[in-house]
Amino acid sequence: MLNKVWVRVAIGLLLAFLLIKYFLEINHIFYPIIVIVNSIALPLLLGGFLYYVTVPLQTFLEKKRVPRWGSLIIIIFLLLLIVTSFVSIVGPILVGQVNSFIDNLPQIQHDFEAYISYALDQREKLPAGVKDSINNGIQKINTYTGALLSNAVVYITKFISTLFLLILVPFFLIYMLKDHDRFIPFIASPFSGSRKKFVVDLFKDIDKTLKSYIQGQVTVSAILGSLLLIGYLIIGLDYALVLALWGMVTNLIPFLGPYLAIIPALVIALIQDPIMVVYVGIIMFVAQQLEGNVITPNIMGKSLNIHPLTVITVILAAGNLGGFFAILIAVPTYAVLKTIVTNFYKHRQDIQLQAQKVVKDQPKSE
Repeated sequence: MLNKVWVRVAIGLLLAFLLIKYFLEINHIFYPIIVIVNSIALPLLLGGFLYYVTVPLQTFLEKKRVPRWGSLIIIIFLLLLIVTSFVSIVGPILVGQVNSFIDNLPQIQHDFEAYISYALDQREKLPAGVKDSINNGIQKINTYTGALLSNAVVYITKFISTLFLLILVPFFLIYMLKDHDRFIPFIASPFSGSRKKFVVDLFKDIDKTLKSYIQGQVTVSAILGSLLLIGYLIIGLDYALVLALWGMVTNLIPFLGPYLAIIPALVIALIQDPIMVVYVGIIMFVAQQLEGNVITPNIMGKSLNIHPLTVITVILAAGNLGGFFAILIAVPTYAVLKTIVTNFYKHRQDIQLQAQKVVKDQPKSE
């Protein structure tokens, strides 16, 4: 009975659930560790993100016989140059558009509320079920808005503390670029033989998965943001740069990104000129078609090989469990877990094949 795979899997899951249960019951013991992990999680993730963005440049420089310290200096200098250029060139435009948006926010809110009021006045003509759904939606929005305003001080405090944590990001990035080729040998050092090979292959596959996802997603988002900016400038949409940057950032989230990108653009277009809504819709449609059918297939291909329905399920589950931050890391986390499970499954198959081969090669006793 214990030789059957499903029985061993069931026992493993049961033991895992028991460990989780007992860990949650004594989590106060591990509270200091949890605090430390929470403190370094954000700079570590951002440092890792920047590492995968910049490591191709480091590889290129080292192929040109630039020493490791030289490549580090060049990368840090280029990052500072990009940030400085962004602040000095794009910054004033961005700040101007943000200030203009803040100055016009009362009028935008008034106009938007007028549109909403007009739409709500028409709800009496709708069926009872649709009317109840609209009323429930409005009630939830009011509840969320009240909670957001009441916790504004808490959110501002968290934002300031997050800014202090961002100071650690360059240090994580520097040490990752400096010692990344020592990481896998260090992890595999306690093992030997076939187990060492398995650990090395496992972490190489994880590294390949993260590299494919992050580098591909950043490239696709940058191209999409540029397309949106060009389109918004052509039609003369207000706050074009802010909206294009927002679209570029939200596109890092699979599936939900396009919807998050278009909502503020549609609101601004509706207030500026109702006909602009049509133009924005056309621009977003063309950009998404290019992104889905031309850009993404050629840049990312099927490197992750994750079904779209799985992506939707993972994102929805992450949103309920951890909010917006969990949504950002949900797909790469799932891809890494899938890589780990796949490698363990292949390793188990290799052990079984090797065992069967040994049995077949044994001479028969006379």
